[in-house]
Amino acid sequence: MGAEAFRYRREARNRATVLAVAGIWGALLAALILVEAAPWLMAVIGAFTLPAVWELYKNPAAGLDFTDTHLSWFTGRRTAQLDWRDIDRFRLDTRLDMSVRATAVLGSGRKIRLPYECTPPHKMFEAALNARGIRTERHHFSLIG
Repeated sequence: MGAEAFRYRREARNRATVLAVAGIWGALLAALILVEAAPWLMAVIGAFTLPAVWELYKNPAAGLDFTDTHLSWFTGRRTAQLDWRDIDRFRLDTRLDMSVRATAVLGSGRKIRLPYECTPPHKMFEAALNARGIRTERHHFSLIG
């Protein structure tokens, strides 16, 4: 197709996650000190932050690449690729939480959802797909897709 290459990378370690974990831990510590909250209860609530702490520690990368022949993506240890000739269109669904999910609709009708963590910001992604001649569909606030 001869379009420009497109490359997107992202890491799990980011400012928002660090601030969220620090804020929650700060609030739990303040509850322990200021209102003498039950330590066991604060520990249980704090346990919900452990997956985020693990992601900050491991810092898995995710990304997406366009080449002349295919679209490929990776997230953690998972990788996949699709040939451009197999893709009929991309469906971009805006969810109620304002996230955008990308689904490749193949010529056969099969749908392949890209993992959220390797999907670029939707405006950039849609522009790159359109520049490559791939049709996109926008669907806003669908509950199931």
